[in-house]
Amino acid sequence: MMTLKNAQQEVDAWIKKHGVRYFSELTNMAILTEEVGEVARLMSRTYGDQSFKKSDRGKKLDDELADVLFVLICIANQTGVDLTKALEKNLKKKSKRDSVRHKKNKKLKR
Repeated sequence: MMTLKNAQQEVDAWIKKHGVRYFSELTNMAILTEEVGEVARLMSRTYGDQSFKKSDRGKKLDDELADVLFVLICIANQTGVDLTKALEKNLKKKSKRDSVRHKKNKKLKR
């Protein structure tokens, strides 16, 4: 099973072997935005009201999400972010801040 730490190491190794070097942080931010847009496009066609176009054929959500994760990991690697530590810290923050908020949200009741 791959951990976030392993994923960061694997992406770094891939970049060094196949990608020559990381794109600039700003370029990767733009690429991340593009990839998130591709996820949004697929979601709107699969779960929303839009119909598929010929160019949408063959697109798979798992692959599109993996593209987002790959670029996100690139940005973390090149800016020195340990995603494991960042996610652990973020979950603690959310748990403290939102411990009862969602349970009280009437919109989430079934």
